[in-house]
Amino acid sequence: MSRNPRTPGGTAQFGEKDKLNVLILDDEVQFSEELGEFFRNSGFNPFIANTGQEGINVLRQQRVDLLILDVRLPGINGLDILRDVMVSHPGLEVIVVSAHGDMDTVIKAMRLGAIDYLRKPFRLADIQISIERTRKFFHLQQRLKLVEERNSLISESLEQKTDRQLIGASPQILKVLELAMTAASYPDTNVLITGESGTGKENIARIIHYASIRKDNLLFTVNSSSITESLMESEFFGHKKGSFTGALNDKKGFFEICDKGTLFFDEIADMPKNLQAKVLRAIEEKKITRVGDTEQVSTDFRIISATNHDLDKLVEEKKFRLDLLHRLNTLHIHIAPLRERPEDIEPLLDFFVKDFARKTNHSLPSIDKNLPAELKNYSFPGNVRELRNMAERAVILSKGNKLGIEDFPLRYSAKPPSGEESSGLNLHDTEMDVIRKALKASDYNQKHAASLLGISRDTLIRKMKKYNILIGKKEFIS
Repeated sequence: MSRNPRTPGGTAQFGEKDKLNVLILDDEVQFSEELGEFFRNSGFNPFIANTGQEGINVLRQQRVDLLILDVRLPGINGLDILRDVMVSHPGLEVIVVSAHGDMDTVIKAMRLGAIDYLRKPFRLADIQISIERTRKFFHLQQRLKLVEERNSLISESLEQKTDRQLIGASPQILKVLELAMTAASYPDTNVLITGESGTGKENIARIIHYASIRKDNLLFTVNSSSITESLMESEFFGHKKGSFTGALNDKKGFFEICDKGTLFFDEIADMPKNLQAKVLRAIEEKKITRVGDTEQVSTDFRIISATNHDLDKLVEEKKFRLDLLHRLNTLHIHIAPLRERPEDIEPLLDFFVKDFARKTNHSLPSIDKNLPAELKNYSFPGNVRELRNMAERAVILSKGNKLGIEDFPLRYSAKPPSGEESSGLNLHDTEMDVIRKALKASDYNQKHAASLLGISRDTLIRKMKKYNILIGKKEFIS
């Protein structure tokens, strides 16, 4: 067994020097090894010593924040070591452990300065709880919290309300945030958010709602393409009991339940044409009539819409009403694709790796200094959602303490160079080609292909319909 310190990797913003160094001084080799592994997986830097002299040597050579001390060591009493380290290392926190503890020993250990006493065998959860009581752990968590808050462009209170973060450093994303906060200060103004799939349109909608005076009322999300035609009017406007077969009770529609709140139309371009006129009238009058009723109901709602389609083009093709577009587009916020704002890749990567390491209880890996530059050469057809999925996969499958480009397999070509070589490309052809390649790479499994693209299966199916990509291998020719 090595007596050398074994430490997991750090991050670019919260590195080794910010972690707690833990010395395990115990003569039971298996116990100390298991405890060391637990600390390592929990994001600490563990050191192991099995004799008093080894422990003293580590204390002389390394900064140690926390000492796990067995009171029965070969040739020396652990309480004598405790007494000495309290004098020589006044900032050290000590947790005493023993399989032979009695009340006398407990009292002596606490009087000498130990912060806790655990009797073997104990659960790993017990040692975790004990550590969380220490001052140094508390201060470490406070520093980590400050670092994580600096990663996000929005306040902690707004993060909690939206259950989202907005990470980035590019001029484009800062402009998006500025427009979102402007929209929040005008709670009756309708907002149209555009951008490719995976850019975070719903995040912006949530920020606008929860930063506005409507924040204490409902934010309701409607996927405009997911409602069947037979139930459209009932879902949007509600119905009276008995107005049609199956209408067993009065029901409020989307517009009515969002009174004083916000109605978020996702994928607004997919709203059927026959519904668009009725939605326009509801937006203009702020009054609706339930199916089967004659009485109008007033309702005060704000509309936020989102789409990854070119609505102006759909208007030209007579697939979307121009008057509805004008009503929805009072304030327009466009989110640029990730490939056009490479400055956001590194802070997003740092955030996702840290977030998934914490959620999956993995040790926090460091990030190879060349990785962000490598990722900036990738086109990210799935945008931020794709980077998030990549980071989650990398953390889960990582076998080492550092993440490199080999942990981020890029399934498609790097982003096209500027100039003549890219001038012949257009979004329609590129998106259709990427979808075909993803389907082919996943052996035409739609769920797997959607995961590769960083989009939902429903979104993939909608895009397949849009580009007339039919089910069946013979249709997928790249």
